[in-house]
Amino acid sequence: MCRHLAYLGPEVALGRLLSEPEHSLVRQSWEPRRQRSGTVNADGFGIGWYAPGDPVPARYRRAGPVWADLTFTDLGRVVRSGAALAAVRDATQPGADGEAAAAPFADGPWLFSHNGALRNWPDAAVPLAAGLPPGELLRLAARTDSALIWALVLRRLRAGDDLGTALAEPVRDLAAAAPGSRLNLLVTDGTAIAATAWGDSLWYLSEPDDRRTVVASEPYDDDPRWCEVPDRTLLTATRTWVELTPLKENCP
Repeated sequence: MCRHLAYLGPEVALGRLLSEPEHSLVRQSWEPRRQRSGTVNADGFGIGWYAPGDPVPARYRRAGPVWADLTFTDLGRVVRSGAALAAVRDATQPGADGEAAAAPFADGPWLFSHNGALRNWPDAAVPLAAGLPPGELLRLAARTDSALIWALVLRRLRAGDDLGTALAEPVRDLAAAAPGSRLNLLVTDGTAIAATAWGDSLWYLSEPDDRRTVVASEPYDDDPRWCEVPDRTLLTATRTWVELTPLKENCP
């Protein structure tokens, strides 16, 4: 499993989001409060953020635990952004992909993270992987379930699907192919966020007056305005609104 977070709002130092809160994403790397599977998220981390006037985000990813990375501490102190996505990773299986397996994955304006695990990986994914062109399979970012899921989502984004549809349809297909999978997905293009709650926790904090929305695996503080997203739900959001839509499983 993993923990992840996406932010849209006024420009803020990344450390204010990721390391300074009492139950920040950094702390969740060793002491998550609501994680349903796994205990320590020390198999890599990453953050992607958007600079004003540039639709293509920057990324910083590493294979080790976030708490041991001094460069991340410096970045969090000085880099400011009004849109970001970050994650800490607990690998489903041991692997040699290093930081390539750490979210966020990226392409063009999009950042993506998967919190969960595809059950019976990789065998259960064969039918879905067969639907991808061979070139896309060869370009997978890593040999992980998350990288394949990202390829399925990215194919829809490139075809013109909105963020919510690009997440919801692959989740339904994956859940049908591999029942019992945990498929909490998170994507942003710097102006909107979409996320799924499917097998693990998901929360959001919405402050429309301040044009600020945070979507996270779990609250990073004890603000009573955090709202939990029901399981089997698609969340879509901008800086000023949040919408929740139930997700129904595809029939076998």
